[in-house]
Amino acid sequence: MKEKCTKYEALFTFADEVTLKEHLKVCEDCREEQAKMDKVSELISEVKPFYKKKRTAPHHLKVACILFALVIGGASIGVVGTNQDMMDYIKYGETLSAEDLGFPVDSYGLLLVE
Repeated sequence: MKEKCTKYEALFTFADEVTLKEHLKVCEDCREEQAKMDKVSELISEVKPFYKKKRTAPHHLKVACILFALVIGGASIGVVGTNQDMMDYIKYGETLSAEDLGFPVDSYGLLLVE
């Protein structure tokens, strides 16, 4: 009984294509392995476009989320930046009055004009 050739994997992985083709001409076992590999390659090439199309969907979702966060963040910074009471509350924990800022005020907390 003849032993099965075990050179195919090493030739496929490490040898150049010419050496592999020369060995395939003389070895029946390796030709069978090559036929199996050809079937796998055909299946991979058949499904490849579907994987590429499927893979781009998460990228679009990520871009949309980043843009949404930028718009909401920009709007929030714009609102907080123009509202001085809110900025004081964020920085100091309370809203600062004219008296806290060192201006002369009357008993109602309004600016005192002399």
